[in-house]
Amino acid sequence: MASGEAAKKSVEWRVSVTEGSSVKLEPESNLFSRAWKGLKLKVSEFAKKVWRIGADDPRRAMHGIKVGLALSLVSLFYYTRPLYDGVGGTAMWAIMTVVVIFDYSVGGSLYKGFNRIVATSTGGALALGIHFFADKLGGTFEPLVLGTSLFLLASAATFSRFLPIVKARFDYGITIFILTFSLVSVSGYRVDKIVTVAEERVSTIGIGVSICFLVSIFICPVWAGGDLHLLITKNMEKLAHSLEGCVGDYFDANESNSASHQKWQGYKCVLNSKASEDSLANLATWEPAHGNFGFRHPWKQYLKVGAAMRYCAYCIEALNGCINSDVQAPKHIKKHLSEVFMKVSSEASKVLKESTSSVSVMTKSPCIDLLIGEMNIAVEELHSAMRTLPDAIATSSSPTVSFVETLPLITIASLLIEISTRVEAIVDSVEELANLAGFKPAAISNEKQEDAMKGVVQLV
Repeated sequence: MASGEAAKKSVEWRVSVTEGSSVKLEPESNLFSRAWKGLKLKVSEFAKKVWRIGADDPRRAMHGIKVGLALSLVSLFYYTRPLYDGVGGTAMWAIMTVVVIFDYSVGGSLYKGFNRIVATSTGGALALGIHFFADKLGGTFEPLVLGTSLFLLASAATFSRFLPIVKARFDYGITIFILTFSLVSVSGYRVDKIVTVAEERVSTIGIGVSICFLVSIFICPVWAGGDLHLLITKNMEKLAHSLEGCVGDYFDANESNSASHQKWQGYKCVLNSKASEDSLANLATWEPAHGNFGFRHPWKQYLKVGAAMRYCAYCIEALNGCINSDVQAPKHIKKHLSEVFMKVSSEASKVLKESTSSVSVMTKSPCIDLLIGEMNIAVEELHSAMRTLPDAIATSSSPTVSFVETLPLITIASLLIEISTRVEAIVDSVEELANLAGFKPAAISNEKQEDAMKGVVQLV
């Protein structure tokens, strides 16, 4: 009996197909097991991805909690009878307001909230005024006046969104204005007591906006200005590392060009950050004073610093392309210029790092002029080395070296000289930011004082 059951379990199901072949069918239990394992694997990968996103920036998880809290608070006006009776049947507008205007940053919430309040009030008041005027004219002219006003105002408001200043700061408000004016203007033709309905909607929208502001500002606030400040400092630091790393790896015989190409790519973050900088600067202008950022902090100056960094990053990108090119100069000629090339890149990198530190701690650097002087000395040494390059080629042990083969080094040298000029432009924009923002002078340490004295002696 036992042997019969074992024989049944060992039976393989096969299906005959064309040309006399057969296909083995797996039991349903195996198929279900595989499907279940695949589902568990996908769920596990999704959970790990969600956890990674939250761990990278815990403020994202907190933002979700803040939105839930704001909606819970505003829903009390719908669930609680006394509060519901106070605002009427339009309490749902407060919930819709929270969903629409609650943004990740404080500046985003203030921008949307201010635009919504002003646009709703302006659009509603204008629609009521036109409604009363049309109502005085009587039956035949009333729909004509309402339709004409709707056409003219909607067309003009939509066209105004193409204006740069309106698009940058009031685009959302224009959309709400058109929506509010259209709803009040059209519904007012059929609905009685339109003034009461408009007042209830404005009051509930004000309640939703107020709750958004309170939760966004006082519970783990995310400041767009702080993010912009951090973005600029990180990009400047990446720019310094990219410059020093590209040239250093070019003259490092132990590291391949492919490794260098993958290692020093921080300048690309600078090239791709313009949209983020513009958005953060626009939202930061709506935020009140917070932390080290006072009222009317010069957020637009950060855009000038970012533009100067991108201007320098373009040169570093060209430099990286030359360094990783298939056409390379002879090794002994590279060795002849390696020291001066690396000195220029190192000094320029020091200037960028000092500017990064200055912006990061919001103080004026006491030694930035000295570092710029040392960078200019290194550039002059590079000029001198390039003038002696023909003599180095003539005295070279390899008779086959031609001047054409040294063109890659000449290109790199010209790019380094141009980069040093653009680094000075970054320093100028940082100094302008320091003056506008009122950065305080930094206390210089004893080590920096000694370095400064040594630098003065060298310059003399």
